[in-house]
Order: sequence, then structure tokens, then C-alpha cells
Amino acid sequence: MRWWSGLGYRSEGPVFTDPLQGIKGLFMLLDDARIELLEALPGSHVLEPWLAHGSPLYHLGYEVTDLAETIEMLSATGAKVVSDPKPAIAFDGRQVAFLIRSNLMLVELIESDRGAG
Repeated sequence: MRWWSGLGYRSEGPVFTDPLQGIKGLFMLLDDARIELLEALPGSHVLEPWLAHGSPLYHLGYEVTDLAETIEMLSATGAKVVSDPKPAIAFDGRQVAFLIRSNLMLVELIESDRGAG
């Protein structure tokens, strides 16, 4: 967090804990750029594959209007679902899913709240 703060990022809110995802996290902002800092919860191994390979970038997240349709479209291009849709505390309970591309890039799809209500 200190390193990112030194670049001008600031906390967007409090640290959150999501037992379903197995992580603790914090969003930070710099103008329109948002990053999410993650830490595995005790007993969670969700981040280990990425950390074991020294990956500083865990995944890219995209907000989508139709989660099921986007999963179907990306799957048709060869992406594989590695985490089925489930609610995420970080996004006020909206559904998120993770897919991995053939180049091993992990993509998070975040259900949009636009148009709701």
C-alpha cells in the first residue's frame, strides 16, 4: 500500500474481507485508474499460483452488463471458466466470475449494476 501511495494512489474505501473469494482487499485510485490490492486469507491458496510465478499482475477486471452472455462469448474464443459466478463483497454482492485465456491471463468479469432499479 505504501508503494502505491508513493505513486499518488489513495484508498478508495476500507479494507474488505471476502471469505467466499478467500481474500482480503483494498481498492486504490489515481485519477481514473483503479487497482485492487489482495492478500489471501489464512488457509486460502487462491493467490499462490500467481505469486509462485512472481506475477505482479494477478488479473484484469471488466464490468459487463450480461455476465452469462460474456462468459459464453469468451468461452467460445477458448477461455476457460476457473471460478463460476459468485457474489463478491468488494462489489456489493454483485456476481463475479474468473476465466483464464490461452495465454494464461486471468480475467475477472464483474456483473454491472448499471440499469438496475
